[in-house]
Amino acid sequence: MGSFPRKFWFGSLHIAGLRPTMTLAQILKCDPSSVSFTPSGRLEISSPETLQSLQTAVRHLKSRHPVVFPTETVYGLGALALDPIASSLIFSTKGRPADNPLIVHVSSMQMLHRLIPNDFTIPHSYRVLMTRFWPGGLTLLFPSNSSIVPSVITAQQPTVAVRMPSHLIARALITLTDAPIAAPSANSSGTPSPTTAEHVFLDLGSKLGYILDGGPCAVGVESTVIDGLNEDGSIRVLRPGGVTVENIERVLKEDLPDDQHIPRVLVHRRDYSDEVLEAAPTTPGMKYRHYSPSVPVTLLMTISPPPTGVIPQDIHSYLTTLSSTPNTPSPTRVGVMFLTDSPLGTYHLPHLNSVEWHRYELGPKSDPSIAARRLFNGLLSLEREGVHTILIEEIEEVKEGLAVMNRVQKAATQSSWVYV
Repeated sequence: MGSFPRKFWFGSLHIAGLRPTMTLAQILKCDPSSVSFTPSGRLEISSPETLQSLQTAVRHLKSRHPVVFPTETVYGLGALALDPIASSLIFSTKGRPADNPLIVHVSSMQMLHRLIPNDFTIPHSYRVLMTRFWPGGLTLLFPSNSSIVPSVITAQQPTVAVRMPSHLIARALITLTDAPIAAPSANSSGTPSPTTAEHVFLDLGSKLGYILDGGPCAVGVESTVIDGLNEDGSIRVLRPGGVTVENIERVLKEDLPDDQHIPRVLVHRRDYSDEVLEAAPTTPGMKYRHYSPSVPVTLLMTISPPPTGVIPQDIHSYLTTLSSTPNTPSPTRVGVMFLTDSPLGTYHLPHLNSVEWHRYELGPKSDPSIAARRLFNGLLSLEREGVHTILIEEIEEVKEGLAVMNRVQKAATQSSWVYV
């Protein structure tokens, strides 16, 4: 689908399930290049259209209605974080479980300090990470000021997750609103996260007033969430994201003072497990199945060793059996998401009368950040093409590949071990 006009009504679009009288979201164009911040932090906007779009969104937020806005990670569904009535609309709009906490977005350190207790001393490790990665795709857990932060935001937990986005439209929106904005991804709960305004419109367009369109998201997966409030002094990565574990480790080694202990960086489910945390999460993305399109997703394992008793199948034999599954449509439309230069990516898909291939490339093995940027768009694009199933190739869990595999493993309905 091409670019949208600024206003949309059902009369000009045929979207299944919407009543002819239903009003759809207005998409307001914003130009990030027209937004800047002076060294002192003063906001400047050179585009009248962008300023008008942001002012419209601010009025909508202050009237307690949610607004969708772009961040560098994914598009967010925002509402006033310190207003429990406004924040509760996020849950009803997304169909989000109430025990799944929200991340609060701020535009300044002063705004952060409004959310945390006055007597809390920010750890040295946090100061280093904020200096390097704020604004950016890093979320930190802080003790929550319960007299200020509503329990609907924290899901009754004593901590609040906070980040400062680097996308200039997001920062401008928060600054003009002059209030913290709570924002999970702007999609129906459990489905792939949106990385374009079009993704949001096709999913939640009938439930929203405004979508700020600031272009495609540069990172493509949600923020990295860390907890540095542990008694053992460790930095625990609760959700990997665009800020890589390797970069976090490097920055801590380079920037912490010599008299400070360098904390260990531990990744949840890779380096440790915590059943209590998984049952009552302090951050999104830990408890529920996420990122799943409406069709089955199979993760093709080509790197990890198979479980005991599982024998990998050669890829040709595996693919030729796809159309022989009982109750499979003919032709079977199969979406494949492969790396461009892997053995799977360079494999010539067999010509089968009963199978129609739909290919979506994830990028080269050497740059997992491209796979991160393309992952959700690939899932949503293949879903719109009407595929019956999607195959995704396993990628190495290094740098952004760790975040990609975290999302794919939650989206997949099954895993199959194959070789070329």
